[in-house]
Amino acid sequence: MASPAIDTASVTALLERGRTLATPVLRAAVARLAPPMDTVAAYHFGWIDAAGNPSAGDSGKAVRPALALLSAEVAGADPEVGVPGAVAVELVHNFSLLHDDLMDGDEQRRHRDTVWKVHGPAQAILVGDALFALANEILLELGTVDAGRATRRLTLATRKLIDGQAQDISYEHRERVTVEECLEMEGNKTGALLACAVSIGAVLGGVDDRTADILERYGYHLGLAFQAVDDLLGIWGDPEATGKQTWSDLRQRKKSLPVVAALAAGGPASERLARILAADAKKSETEIADFTEEEFASRAALIEEAGGREWTSEEARRQHATAIAALDEIDMPEHLRGQLVALADFVVVRER
Repeated sequence: MASPAIDTASVTALLERGRTLATPVLRAAVARLAPPMDTVAAYHFGWIDAAGNPSAGDSGKAVRPALALLSAEVAGADPEVGVPGAVAVELVHNFSLLHDDLMDGDEQRRHRDTVWKVHGPAQAILVGDALFALANEILLELGTVDAGRATRRLTLATRKLIDGQAQDISYEHRERVTVEECLEMEGNKTGALLACAVSIGAVLGGVDDRTADILERYGYHLGLAFQAVDDLLGIWGDPEATGKQTWSDLRQRKKSLPVVAALAAGGPASERLARILAADAKKSETEIADFTEEEFASRAALIEEAGGREWTSEEARRQHATAIAALDEIDMPEHLRGQLVALADFVVVRER
């Protein structure tokens, strides 16, 4: 099955609009933090370098803000109505990144040293906590009924996100994880917040709960497609594009979809992979860190030979199709549907 063609111009415009409208409000929110948290957060977002000098660092693709603004339009509101929701979702997303980088021991994000590496673990924890508090503050200070509805959805999504991270960590210490468990974990860790991003602007625009729930279903399955692609990049991605080490997920012994699918496939490659990973699970982090590039490459080759890579690619496409199908349940202008489809296409084919 061929990957969808991206409407590059439409996607670029949507992402740029999200950045243009949300970034000033995001910067103002971060400026509320007490020193040095304001500076640490600014470094994380790529606004300054490690020495405190202004920087044009990579702040991410801005998919979530783009979806939040677009969802406000689905409700018949101006895109600006979705800005507080876009900012709140970005704050929660980056709260999770700060903590995840520390828990996973990731030293690089977006081609720069991570916050815990530069400013220490304590600041990574504190700034992450502060961003989560700011997210709720940004919404609740609107003082409307719809803002309360939006906050409830964001809080639930955040709790699911944390559930997903807890599952992810626990799976690293298990020899076997089922495909169903992996999808549940990734639905919590990635799908829940992306689902919230797609509904939160619409909720702020006064849309009914039924429509918001359908938008969340689109976002949830889009999140699963997004994570499936991320899992592929976590093993086979180009470090120049991902900003992470080669074989990143293998170094962390993550039970990502390609690994889990390969182990469930059966056959000689699957059985050999199972034996190797079972032995790896008994090794210390230092021993894993001492692996050569060839040792990681051999594990990646077995995952591919067992079918894990192809299955995950197909799963990304299946989740993409399910997300698009949800849009058919909402009566919206065709140009808005086309933009939601274009963003979904972008998520599935990015950097592959």
